[in-house]
Amino acid sequence: MKLGFLTACMPKLGLEEIAAWAASNDFEALEVAAWPDLGDRPFTATHLSVEQFSEGDAERTAKLFTHHGLTLSSIAFYDNNLHPDAKVRRAVNEHVAACIDAAALLGCPTVGTFVGRDPSKPVSQNLREAEKVFAPLVERAGEKGVKLVIENCVMEGWHPDGYPGNLAYSPELWEWMFSIGLYLNYDPSHLVWMGIDPVEALRPYVDKVAHAQAKDIEVFAGRRNRYGFPGKAVNREDPWDVGWWRYRVPGLGEVDWQRVVDTLYEGGFEGVLSVEHEDPVWGGTEGRVRTGLQVAHRTLRPLLVA
Repeated sequence: MKLGFLTACMPKLGLEEIAAWAASNDFEALEVAAWPDLGDRPFTATHLSVEQFSEGDAERTAKLFTHHGLTLSSIAFYDNNLHPDAKVRRAVNEHVAACIDAAALLGCPTVGTFVGRDPSKPVSQNLREAEKVFAPLVERAGEKGVKLVIENCVMEGWHPDGYPGNLAYSPELWEWMFSIGLYLNYDPSHLVWMGIDPVEALRPYVDKVAHAQAKDIEVFAGRRNRYGFPGKAVNREDPWDVGWWRYRVPGLGEVDWQRVVDTLYEGGFEGVLSVEHEDPVWGGTEGRVRTGLQVAHRTLRPLLVA
């Protein structure tokens, strides 16, 4: 298992600078952000421009990773593939396809995205639509030797009442995903606040985990007693402010990383564990982000077989 991180936490830096820093700080892989460059959106970045991605672009990128001794673990574009606006949905679907094509040129094994959700429709109807939306994407990925992975992030901010906005938040939905040819980008942090044991949820499905993310979570039980599971309802100016938990870098939250890593190893996972840095304490400046990544490295590196 190799240790890497998702580059979206360094949106203002170029991939060359990120790769150099990662290698010099003993990271072995990068999960590269490839959102379209549509302005300043939180937790996104454009470190690969996959539109019209050419063989020359692939050769230059591959040389960069080879020079620094890094693995390109995944191309990351996490957006709503079931967006209620048909035009926006089509653009998202097309960008996922472009990410698949770029991954094939790069020899990158996975592309990461979300299922998403149309919040105006019930889950059952969303699932039927998703089966149609993902069929050509799964076929395209399969033809090019790429696995399409779905992160189990809840994306509660996409729903007007704070309910799950990405239909991949539970093992029940993972089984549905697997049935249509999708794989899991496993992130334990989301399971914790959903009340799901992240290790017991993982154990039966390790063979379907094609990529894994490392993010931690800090839960404030007293606040949960006030707001309940969906979070703030009366005064919620920020749709992402649930009010009773926050993300942390590994080692500063409640995830038992020794059990998580051991379960991945026991199940035969040999891929990349990629730190997804969304910690508000160790964010805000490049220096603090780098420190947060170093905290994560100190937590996780001793658990991985050299």
